[in-house]
Amino acid sequence: MSASHCSALPANIHTARRPWALRLINRFIAANALHRQQQALGRLDDHMLRDIGVTRLQAEAEANRPVWDAPAHWRDK
Repeated sequence: MSASHCSALPANIHTARRPWALRLINRFIAANALHRQQQALGRLDDHMLRDIGVTRLQAEAEANRPVWDAPAHWRDK
């Protein structure tokens, strides 16, 4: 193989896959963080919920919501 062909190959074959893997890891981390936030919201008492303007019903609905059903503007961050 000539030198020109070798330069077109990545120095480390795993480097080419890293952006895909990082995106997957970042999505997992974001989903995990969202799940923890939802669970924390579900554990707030009624006084704390009133402070943030959320009803018990809304908090329970959000706590039971699947992470893949989050609003698009939450997922895009």
